Amino acid sequence: MARDFTSVGVVGLGTMGAGIVEVFARNGVDVVAVEVSEDALERGRAILTGSTDRAVAKGKLAEADRDALLSRVRFAVGLDALHSVDLVIEAVPEHLDLKQRIFAELDRVCKPEAILATNTSSLSVTEISVATSRPNQVIGIHFFNPAPVMKLVEVVRTVVTSTDVVADVEALCKRLGKVDVTISDRAGFIANALLFGYLNHAVGMFEAHYATREDIDAAMKLGCGLPMGPLALMDLIGLDTAYEILDTMYRRGGRDRRHAPVPLIKQMVTAGLLGRKSGRGFYTYERPGSPVVVPDEQTPVASEAASGGAAAIAKVGVVGSGTMATGIIEVFAKAGYEVVSVTRGAEKSAKVFEAVKTSLNKGVVRGKLSEADRDAALGRINWSATLEHLADVDLVVEAVVEELSVKKALFASLDEICKPGVVLATTTSSLPVIDVAMATQRPADVVGLHFFNPAPVMPLVEVVETIRTSPETTATARAVCAGLGKTGVVCGDRSGFIVNALLFPYLNDAVKMLEASYSTADDIDHAMKLGCGYPMGPFELLDVVGLDVSLAIQRELYLELREPGFAPAPLLEHLVTAGYLGRKSGRGFRDHTRR
Repeated sequence: MARDFTSVGVVGLGTMGAGIVEVFARNGVDVVAVEVSEDALERGRAILTGSTDRAVAKGKLAEADRDALLSRVRFAVGLDALHSVDLVIEAVPEHLDLKQRIFAELDRVCKPEAILATNTSSLSVTEISVATSRPNQVIGIHFFNPAPVMKLVEVVRTVVTSTDVVADVEALCKRLGKVDVTISDRAGFIANALLFGYLNHAVGMFEAHYATREDIDAAMKLGCGLPMGPLALMDLIGLDTAYEILDTMYRRGGRDRRHAPVPLIKQMVTAGLLGRKSGRGFYTYERPGSPVVVPDEQTPVASEAASGGAAAIAKVGVVGSGTMATGIIEVFAKAGYEVVSVTRGAEKSAKVFEAVKTSLNKGVVRGKLSEADRDAALGRINWSATLEHLADVDLVVEAVVEELSVKKALFASLDEICKPGVVLATTTSSLPVIDVAMATQRPADVVGLHFFNPAPVMPLVEVVETIRTSPETTATARAVCAGLGKTGVVCGDRSGFIVNALLFPYLNDAVKMLEASYSTADDIDHAMKLGCGYPMGPFELLDVVGLDVSLAIQRELYLELREPGFAPAPLLEHLVTAGYLGRKSGRGFRDHTRR
């Protein structure tokens, strides 16, 4: 039988500590909330009452329940007030010496059978536990912010934590309505170990002026369905907190360069640019603590695309007959552009026509498109099997097979056929755009337009400019994206562009975590979905994308950037060699034949 926790102490009443107090009090547990001074205690009380009052205002908590919740909380200054509680959770700032001092004092104050827990997100639970005479009763209980809302709790056991203590805490998490994942004491645990490498990489992109903060954040929200972009999330977490977590993970986690804080983070912390809490970080906020972003000197001007010399585009050629080409044809035709579809023969053209027609009919059935609009879109498409019919178009979008030799040969032909000033775009997701551009005599007119699949649905397009792409060509590409109702994000011609360059190293890190037997695929997926709000866990996503595709992208990233942390996980290579490619083969990280 799991022990019955009737009273719990919480040390530290910042945002996280006050949230943990609320979680316990909401679930009928008496809480002793402790701070170091009366002023700090009042600030913590204000955070708790503010949170519960907002819940009442939103109809998520009855007034009577709020009053009952608050009545279960006793506020006190000093650790001596915790002498009779069954469990203490520490939620003070992430400084090891501070936590060790607190745990040494808790060891003296608390009854012998009390469990001592830390909410640390990055420090060693083991190093904290040895400050006590009861390390077997010390455990990590890592809540996520905001604690009353987030479902995930990472339960962190050390090599000496009692199995009874682990079982009791797991049962407590279920009582609180949380989903727990139990793991060993390793830097960053699951969520932070995967999240902060990705965040650090995004800051590096921004520091290198590879893309703007707005484009990096838009790319990850629209391209991956993430709840926040990485730079906005850094501002929410706090750059000082992020720096401490990264620095700790770098020192504790084998000095992986992926976790070495990008210099810009330390510079911003030194300058007091800490994110939302200071009113300025990567973005500028209405006031300290406000979530409202206000324009600053880095905010792009709304008319930027129009004022950048964008050319007028009326007629578009699309070369290719696969899924991506079909989707792009539909997107342009629905947006009012005249389209010339070029395939390798009448049979291919007939198949593309049927695919476009079927997709448009689905739009009519779902009420997203009128019959008249469907007919008008189909009427704008001209079907051809010869490139010569692209002689008078204003833009060509290539969507053929991902083989550089094929694309270079096609662009050399387009260079001879198309009129001067035509924008030539490739939809490649992995090949260098400059290699394609240099197959022509007009590299200034060549740009990448990386649509995401399915093109009619996905709102993002990566606009990839090479060192030879002209500003006018980039401006035209952005204007075309806007005309399609898409968000165009501009980046340089580097492997992975924005989305894949940030996404696939994170997926690769998850595979390495599984490979090391640190956690299960299910727990890692739970951690990222429930702890970070991701729409899919990394292993769900890998099985959907295809392990062979994922491996190919990761290899390209590693070959170009030569970052040791980007080397493909051996487990990923072994699964691909074995033919376990994900859903399309019936088995990847999970067996899909039994579902």
